[in-house]
Order: sequence, then C-alpha cells, then structure tokens
Amino acid sequence: MSRSTASTHLRLLPLFVAMASCLAASAQAQSLVDLYTAARGFDATYQSAKSQFDATLAKADQAKALLLPTANLSLGANTNNQDVNSPVVNRSFSYDSQTATVSAAQPLYRPANKASYDQGVKQVELANAQLLAAEQDLIVRVSQAYFDVLAASDSLAFVKSQKTAVAEQLASAKRNFEVGTSTITDSREAQARYDLVIAQELAAENDLRVKGIALNQLVGKSDAAPKPLAAPVVLAPLEPADAEVWVQQSEDQHPGLAQLKVALEVAKLETAKAEAGHKPTLDLTGSYTVANSQKGSSSGPTAYDTRSNVATVGLAFNLPLFAGFATQNRIKETLALEDKARTDLEATRRNVAQGTRTAFFGVLSGQGQVKALEAAEASSQSALDANKLGYQVGVRINIDVLNSQSQLFDTKAKLAKARYDVLVGGLKLRQANGTLKAEDLSPINSQLTN
Repeated sequence: MSRSTASTHLRLLPLFVAMASCLAASAQAQSLVDLYTAARGFDATYQSAKSQFDATLAKADQAKALLLPTANLSLGANTNNQDVNSPVVNRSFSYDSQTATVSAAQPLYRPANKASYDQGVKQVELANAQLLAAEQDLIVRVSQAYFDVLAASDSLAFVKSQKTAVAEQLASAKRNFEVGTSTITDSREAQARYDLVIAQELAAENDLRVKGIALNQLVGKSDAAPKPLAAPVVLAPLEPADAEVWVQQSEDQHPGLAQLKVALEVAKLETAKAEAGHKPTLDLTGSYTVANSQKGSSSGPTAYDTRSNVATVGLAFNLPLFAGFATQNRIKETLALEDKARTDLEATRRNVAQGTRTAFFGVLSGQGQVKALEAAEASSQSALDANKLGYQVGVRINIDVLNSQSQLFDTKAKLAKARYDVLVGGLKLRQANGTLKAEDLSPINSQLTN
C-alpha cells in the first residue's frame, strides 16, 4: 500500500466506522423520547414520587372531613337484676333492655377546622410541584445517561480509528527502517504509541460498558441502544439570549419555589389554627334513641314491658377560657416557623437565580467550545497532513506524525462530547429555571438519525 493510499484510508476511516455503527444499530436503536418514555414507567425514583403524589392528594381530601357532618350508630343490650326493699314495696325482678342511638353533628363555626381544610387544598399544589420536579429530574437523568453512552461510543470508535492509524504508521516505519530511510527509533516510537492505544481501547470499552449498564438500569431495558446525532450536527442558538429573562421565568414556574411558596401559605394557616385556640366553637347536634325493656321474672307487683323513643336537636357551644398559656406559646411557635418559611423561600429564590445564571453561561460557554473545537479539528487534520508529507520527504520524524494523530483523534472526541454537553446543558438550564417539560426533548430527538 502506498503512503498516499494509506493517508486517504486514514482520513476516511472515522467516517466508515461511524457509518458502520449507525447501520448496525439502526434496527434496534431507540430515540431519546423512546427511552424517556420507558424510564417514566420503570424508574423507581420517579415511581416513588408519583406514589407520594397520589398519597398527598388522598391526604388533602381527608381535610374535607373537618367541615362535613359526622354520624354514629351505637347499640347496647343488657340483662338487669333489681331488688327493691322499702316500707312501701318489697320486690325483686330481672329484665332485659336494649338501646339504639343514632347521633350526628355538623360543625357550624370551627376556625381551626377551616384552616386545616385550607391547608389540605394547598397540599394539592405542593404535590403538583413535587411531581413536576421529579419529572424534570428524570428528563435530565435520562438525557445525561443517553449522551454519556453516545460519548463513550464515540470515544471507543475514535480510539479504534487511532489504533488503525498507528498500526499503519508502525508498519510504514518498519518498512522505512528495512530500506534504510529511517532509524530504529521511529519503529520503537510507533510501537510504544500502539501499545498505549491498546490500553486506551480497553479503557474505552469498559467505560462504554459501564455507561450502557447505567442507561439500561434507568430505562428498564437490557439492550438500550441510543440513536446517534445525524450529521452535520447543527446546534440551535440559545433563546432567549438574556440570562435575566430566564431568571424571571423561574419566579412563576420553578417547582422548588412553588413548593416553598405553598409551605409559607401553610405556615400562615398554621398560625391561624393556633389563634383559633382562643375562639369559640359551635356545632349543631342531634340524636335519636330507642330504648326497650322486656319483662323477665319478678316477685311482688307485676312487672311490665317498656319502650321509649327520644329525639334531641341542639347546639353545642364551647368557649376556651384558659389553657395554661399553651395557646399563646403555640402562636409564638407558629409565627417563628412562618418567618422560617419566608426566609427559606427567599434563600431558594436566590439559589435558583444563581443556578439559572450559571447554567445559562455554561451553555454559552459550551457553544463557544464547540466552535473552537470545530476549528481545532480542521487545524489538527491539516497539521496531520503536513506532518505526513514532511515525514515522507524527510523533514519530519515519525513521532511528529504520531503526535498529530493523537491530537486529531483527541480533538474529535472532545468535540463530540462538547456537542452532547451543550444539548444536555440546554435541558439543565430549563431545569434550573423550572421550565423543563417532556416536550423539550422533541427538538433534540429531531436531530437524531432515523
């Protein structure tokens, strides 16, 4: 094989590897949306959050009972033995009695119950915010695992391409040494570089295996195969291009802020409940009782059967007078907890703003790195071509070619990883300001191979 043919083969090899990988995986490869959908039905962390959401809704509904009437049925049966001794009468008898009572009560004025009911309503908002946060976390985890596998796969492909290129350079050095146009040093340098690439290949294979296991565990599959990005890769600009706009969006949409806003409202209602300890309560009550006594055995005057029906309707009023200062101290406690909830909300608001700005500039920096690495890839390819030509004419040594090869494949791997980081970084930015939705995966999904 001539040097020009070897050079052409080297330059086309990464393309061949990528095409072969795509063709081999196209039949079974899954898109990002496919794997997210699978993870949504399998991931234990998300399922736990969903169960907590359902439990919170059920708990919130329990608060309605504090405003609704209650009803009870009680039954009783007794056997009675009675002895009566007096100047007037002297007798003994036994009889059976049965009672049945239906009672009901309707709260009319209970401010503490009303506050508890309002807290239950707020808990629904809290549950929605918690589930949204769990869903956003799942989106980011699946996307990160997805592109981690792609990055590891790219790294392995580039290492294999580098191994082929170094093997060709090693063979060329040996041939040149045999004909006397190079020294033994060239062959030994190429052999050392080849051995190093073998070690890198083993490490890359293991890294891909580990990343694949992590993705499989997340989505509940044993053979998850992410679809690669379609070439050419075009990264969309960041919109809106102002970090403060992203920060402003977080105020109304971030689930973490929503949870703490609800927590503050709940704390205020807890104070209202404590203050209700000084207020009266008023309930509407009613009952209906049926009592029946049956004649048993007797001595003396004749015993007889009796039956009575008693219906009552009334109002139950209660006014707390003194509880050993428990109510006053409870109010002090709830006011302090209210201040704590307010402070926690402000601290989280600041952290969200800082995290949003950090994520925003991280995406901008990543996009800049992609452009720089694209230029570096072209420069590295030109440098490799120049060093190969210089080696052929004797003005460059073998180590220069080997270094140029290493630099080119390292740049390719970094460029691929940088592109993935920008895509995931865009999702993390939306998670940082709380606007991330499953629909945000669609633009990324459209950039994958079919």
